[in-house]
Amino acid sequence: MRTLIVDDEAGIRKTTRLAIESAGHSTAEAPTGARALKAIEEESFDVVFLDLKLGNDDGLVWLEKLLKAQPTLHVVMFTAYANIATAVEAMRRGAYDFVPKPFTPDQIRSILARIDRTRVLQTRVRSLESEIAAESPPVDLESSEPSTRQALEIAFKAAETPANILILGPSGTGKSVLAREVHKRSAQRDGAFVTVNCPSLSRELLESELFGHVKGAFTGAVNDTTGKVAAADGGTLFLDEVGEIPLEIQPKLLRLLQEREYERVGEARIRRANVRVIAATNRNLLEDVRAGRFREDLYYRLNVIGISLPGLRDRPADLERLAESYRQFFTARLGKKVAGFSPDVRAAFAGYAWPGNLRELRNVIERAVILAGGSLIERCDLPDEFRVQPSPGIAVGARVTIDALEAEHIRRILAQSRNLDEAARTLGIDPATLYRKRQKLGLV
Repeated sequence: MRTLIVDDEAGIRKTTRLAIESAGHSTAEAPTGARALKAIEEESFDVVFLDLKLGNDDGLVWLEKLLKAQPTLHVVMFTAYANIATAVEAMRRGAYDFVPKPFTPDQIRSILARIDRTRVLQTRVRSLESEIAAESPPVDLESSEPSTRQALEIAFKAAETPANILILGPSGTGKSVLAREVHKRSAQRDGAFVTVNCPSLSRELLESELFGHVKGAFTGAVNDTTGKVAAADGGTLFLDEVGEIPLEIQPKLLRLLQEREYERVGEARIRRANVRVIAATNRNLLEDVRAGRFREDLYYRLNVIGISLPGLRDRPADLERLAESYRQFFTARLGKKVAGFSPDVRAAFAGYAWPGNLRELRNVIERAVILAGGSLIERCDLPDEFRVQPSPGIAVGARVTIDALEAEHIRRILAQSRNLDEAARTLGIDPATLYRKRQKLGLV
């Protein structure tokens, strides 16, 4: 590692230099903060050993200046005036560690070894982030649709505040992606982004997942666990599908939002957590409030900033751009030479309801790129629901009978629906009636 020693005493600089170089690292020296800043601006360093007292200068001031010039620096403060208050203040301003004078060479080498391990871990994290990014399409948080653009603008304005955010929208509209982007733009960006998938666990396990538990709290609790709230302390807690949280847990979540307090399962000790909460759901929470399935006070605590993400069918101006973005990603990832979509496919996309929204669009494009045999994606490369061709001349306002119009409408809804129940809900009839109509039309 390239190391800079900043101290106004030549003897201290020499002692530190010998300890650092004995550990195999290179060194440079600066007697003042100004000289150190100039050195940082001229070349790259990994570690700086900085004296808290540089003549009449305050080392904490130079700490901030050095980190501003090169944010990746690991700065270690050392001083003869060591005390807890200065150590805490140095760490608060960004120092990596704090060493009191007089120090031994082993202390310096030990700190350097820890910094080296930290740098290795940081490199691994960056490598993993790059791998993850290569496996996922780029996040698209732009829109040509006024309603979507307004929702995104509200989210990004709210990101800069500590306000709780409730994101509403159908499944697959990108609620979790938006939540992560809000976290990245928030004051909590350096903290953890912790997700709790609310419908995936029983009431007992969900409570433990959120707040943690102590050993023996319930059958199978063989160790203490901290819980997701503690993991998110100083960062963001994302409650995915918050409408599924059981009523028994809702008062405890409300307490966390109001008082920043919680208790682990099986423990009476009150703990505190400074977390920013973002929640998301595809349910109509106001209906759940009226039906007594969701607490009204909790709803309003979560819904300080409410954002509604429209489904893909309500974003026609964005559809072509999003499809093209997915095509470019998957052609590059799969090594296929697929240049675009045929006019027939573009028409099929425009006429489809996209019940699975962005998630469905991604899957459809990935499948189509894999199956495409030519330079363009054709309708035959799409799933079965896209292969139902509209009957010629059948459209609203055309000179056709009501029966013919109804039959065509049922065909299209069936092609766009995942199952009979979903199609029946869309058509506003019961499944038994739809089944009879399918038989009559020969669609069974």
